[in-house]
Amino acid sequence: MNQDQSELRKFNAIADSWWEPDGPFRPLHDLNPVRLQWITGQTPLRGKNVLDIGCGGGILSEALAKENAQVTGIDLATQALETARQHARTSNLDIRYLTVSAEELAQAEPSHYDIVTCMELLEHVPDPGAIVHACAQLLKPGGLAFFATLNRNLTSWCHAIVGAEYIMRLLPKGTHRFEKFITPSELARHIRSAGMTVSAITGVTCDLSAKHFRLSDNTRVNYMLACIKPF
Repeated sequence: MNQDQSELRKFNAIADSWWEPDGPFRPLHDLNPVRLQWITGQTPLRGKNVLDIGCGGGILSEALAKENAQVTGIDLATQALETARQHARTSNLDIRYLTVSAEELAQAEPSHYDIVTCMELLEHVPDPGAIVHACAQLLKPGGLAFFATLNRNLTSWCHAIVGAEYIMRLLPKGTHRFEKFITPSELARHIRSAGMTVSAITGVTCDLSAKHFRLSDNTRVNYMLACIKPF
């Protein structure tokens, strides 16, 4: 299975902290409005069947559901998923959460989703290309996939690891491994290999001191990429 047990243990160990505004997942809370802004700028969500791969505690899944999408969230970190289920009940949101891999779900529900999101996951799995191929299988023809990950270069190492984890302590130490970062060209190759076409890309800039994210043309560190599955 396309999973890293050390990564799953790491996220399960802090599963109770997903919804703490100043906890270890604060950067995801700060980043989430920017992710949602970009997604909704590419496509309306109302009434769409949306899959959130690597949903964790459900931060993006809940935001998508609040845009009146029909949301399924999947993850292999079982404790994080239980946190997501509990918070969705508290928030009175009808979200389907499943403990299943993207590859397994692609076999069970091919061509089922209008939109697939895969945010901040590719840099945590052994085979990111397999995830991209699963996204293509899961999408209906004409469907959109959205990816967010970290570029691999000296700037991203300085910002995402040294700055965010060791200096500003915005993330727990060891959250990221530099060798797992993915350049936009590498991700684009996976997308083309899966039979999809890149439709948009944006950078995401973080002011570490203000802990503020915004969309930008700078893809040197964080970036998001959208692609379409042809009819």
